[in-house]
Amino acid sequence: MGLTGLAIFKELPKKNCGECGVPTCLAFAMALAAGKATLETCPYVTEAAKEALGSASAPPIKLVKVGAGDSKVVELGDETVMFRHDKTFYHPTGIAFEVEDTLDEAALTEKIAQINDLEFDRVGLHYTVDMVAIKNASGNADTFAGAVKKVAEASKLALVLMSDDSAAMEKALETVTARKPLIYAATTDNFEAMTALAKKYEAPLAVKGANLDELEDVVNKVVALGHKDLVLDPGSRKTVDVLADLTQLRRMTIKKKFRPFGYPVMAFTTETDPMDEAMQAQVYISKYASMIVLKTVEKQFVMPILSWRQNIYTDPQKPIQVESKIYEVGAVNENSPVYITTNFSLSYYSVEGEVEASKIPSYIIPIDTDGTSVLTAWAAGKFGGDKIAEVMKSLGIEQKVSHRNVVIPGYVAVIAAKLKEDSGWNVMVGPREAAGISPFARANFS
Repeated sequence: MGLTGLAIFKELPKKNCGECGVPTCLAFAMALAAGKATLETCPYVTEAAKEALGSASAPPIKLVKVGAGDSKVVELGDETVMFRHDKTFYHPTGIAFEVEDTLDEAALTEKIAQINDLEFDRVGLHYTVDMVAIKNASGNADTFAGAVKKVAEASKLALVLMSDDSAAMEKALETVTARKPLIYAATTDNFEAMTALAKKYEAPLAVKGANLDELEDVVNKVVALGHKDLVLDPGSRKTVDVLADLTQLRRMTIKKKFRPFGYPVMAFTTETDPMDEAMQAQVYISKYASMIVLKTVEKQFVMPILSWRQNIYTDPQKPIQVESKIYEVGAVNENSPVYITTNFSLSYYSVEGEVEASKIPSYIIPIDTDGTSVLTAWAAGKFGGDKIAEVMKSLGIEQKVSHRNVVIPGYVAVIAAKLKEDSGWNVMVGPREAAGISPFARANFS
C-alpha cells in the first residue's frame, strides 16, 4: 500500500510556498498520494524526505527505456491512470517484430529491410515502428549472436534479445552492448543468471511467469538481486487470457499500488492469419500493453495497428488540430479555388486528400475552431460567417486569387448569406462530405 497524504505531509517542509503549483503542503501531500503530483516539483524537499517518500513519489508504473546511443530509444510505462479520459496515456505501445535466427542471410536481410520500411504518413502524422525482436530459435549461441549482429548493423530500431539460454544471451549482448537491448526473459529457472547479465550490461530485463502468482515471485527475486528496469510478461498467450492478465496487472498497479506489478507489460500475438493478428494486437493496445511482439510485417496489416495506437494514445483533452493559415495544394495560381474547413486535423486532412485527388490546384483555409469538426464548431458558434470572413481578410487570401469565390462545407449552408454579406465574396456551397469534393471540383473548376 502507498503512503497516506498525512504520512507524506509529515516529511514535507511545511512552507506553504505554493511553488509546487498547489497552495499548501497538505494539498501537495494529498496530490502526491493520489499520484497527481511528483516530489520533484517541491523545491525545498530534503534528501532524507526523498528517500523516505521514494515509493510514494515514484510513478505507479516505472518508466523503462529500451535502446541507447544512435539507435531508437523506446520509452515504456510511466502510466498513471486506468482510462485515458481520466488524464491521458503517455507512452505509446512499442511495436516489435519477431525475427528468428534460423533465417538464412538473404531472408534475414530482406525481412529487416521490410521492417525498416514500415513508415507511414497519415492525417499529417508520421507513423513508425519501434523494435526488432531476435529469437534464438536455433538454440545455438553462435547463430544467435550472428543474427543479432546482422540485425543491429541493418537497423537502427531498438532491439529485443529472446533466449532462455544465458550463455547464448551473453554472447549476443557482447555484440550490441551499447544498444541497451531488452533481455527476454528471466524465469523461475534462470532469473539469477539473466539478472546478472542485465546488471552487467546495464540493460532492461523482461520477467516472465507462467501466471500472475509466479510472475510476482520472480519479480520479487529479481528486484532483491538489485535490478529494477523490468518489463513484465504474464505468460498467457490466448487473447482472452492476455486481456484478463493485462487488465489485472494495470488494476493492481493503479488501484492497489501493488509494487511488484509496477512495471511496463508486454504481449505476444499468436494468430497465424495476419488479419486476425492485427485485431489481436489492437486488443492488447487498447488494454494496457506497453509493448507487443508481432510476426507479420505486411504494410496493409501494420498500418491499421499503428493508426489504432495513435488513436488510443492521443490526449483526449487536446484535439489534434492544424494551424489556421492558407494551405496550398498543388501548383496554385490566381484562378485556384478556395476551400473553407475547420482546423480539426481529421477534417482538414480529409479535405486536403480529396482536393489533391481532384487534380485541381487549390487553396484551403482551416478556421481555428479549437480543433472541433464542422458541425460541432458551427453548433458552438465557432464556425460562423462573420468569423470566416474575418479570418479570410486577416490571412490576405484576396491577394492570392483574382476571383472572389469561396467554397464552404455543405453541412453549414446556412452560413452562406452571412459570409457573403461580411466578406463580399460569392459563396459556393460544397458537398457535405469530403468524398464529394472531387466530382464537385471537376464540375465547377475544370
